[in-house]
Amino acid sequence: MSRLLFWIALFVLAWWLWRRATRPSRPTPQEPREEETVPMVRCAQCGVHVPRSNALQDEQNWYCSRAHLEQDRTDRGR
Repeated sequence: MSRLLFWIALFVLAWWLWRRATRPSRPTPQEPREEETVPMVRCAQCGVHVPRSNALQDEQNWYCSRAHLEQDRTDRGR
């Protein structure tokens, strides 16, 4: 009886090791790096936050679109 248990345990161990070796590894979740963060600015017209690289600047104001830039210019009387 003990020989049978020994062989079963050996078979299960071999099977577990084989499965572990052949299974693809799970990707580990990575934290965002600081160089991947993008500075955000607030649109002076609607208040939406957009990446600075996508925003339009007029003097010290930032805008999310050309329409909001023009609308704010007409509201200020330019």
